[in-house]
Amino acid sequence: MEKRYIKDRLRRSMMFVPGNNPGMITDARIYGADSIMFDLEDSVAYTEKDTARFLVHNALKTLDFGKKEIVVRINDLSSGLGVRDLEAIIPAGVHVVRLPKTDSAQDVIDCEREIARIEAKHNIPVGATGMMAAIESANGVLNAREIAHASDRLIGVALGAEDYVTDLKTTRADGIELLFARSMILNAARSAGIAALDTVYSDVNNDEGFLEEVSLIRKLGFDGKSVINPRQIEPLHRAFIPSEKDLRKAYAIMDAIAEANARGSGVASIKGKMIDKPVVIRAQRLIALAEADNVVEED
Repeated sequence: MEKRYIKDRLRRSMMFVPGNNPGMITDARIYGADSIMFDLEDSVAYTEKDTARFLVHNALKTLDFGKKEIVVRINDLSSGLGVRDLEAIIPAGVHVVRLPKTDSAQDVIDCEREIARIEAKHNIPVGATGMMAAIESANGVLNAREIAHASDRLIGVALGAEDYVTDLKTTRADGIELLFARSMILNAARSAGIAALDTVYSDVNNDEGFLEEVSLIRKLGFDGKSVINPRQIEPLHRAFIPSEKDLRKAYAIMDAIAEANARGSGVASIKGKMIDKPVVIRAQRLIALAEADNVVEED
């Protein structure tokens, strides 16, 4: 089966692009985000929903986004708009559908059923379209593990903080209010072998606050972050670049593995220390992050 999506790829940045903004849709490729997410939900007024759906459908059909991952955030299926969104974007070739306000595994299952129906209707291989679940409520956080395991189509789960903190009867502050949700979502994603994406940082003029939040989510282990302004992409990517010391160590690990393989040995070591699988995986990820930002030359 031919899939439109790649399950394991770099997703340091996923940029929201309002579906009713033709200029941003046209320019989306040049901003440099790893993933482009056209939004049909919260950033689009109800009176603009049909227009946004039409614009995004035609953008998917006619514009060349190169190797960028193309995601579309649909409206909630219970609103009646979500199915109409799916009917427009799946035949147009979307890679990944982002499901908002995911409270349970059943939400994922219901959306997957509609996607499969539309794929079959348009002679698209069933399973070709990926999914992403955005968790935005206390129920969703508590059900994060079941959500992350609800479908083989899922490429990741994301935190939507604004609705979540409202549900908690609090507001965005210094990050302590999101620590539990971030930890739950991250561990759920890792247990399912999929990506974990952090929420947006909405104060685009607070560069220091943005970088502090990026530093925190990287330490926690998130793959990346949703962004709402192109200005945030470069500093976000820069924050994910490994240090020279870590990168040298990563290359040394991979050289030791290559040398062991050349000897026909299944055991590799550096300075007498065995290299096990988790160490290799971390080294590979650091090299991938560095190469993605052209920090090292391709061999």
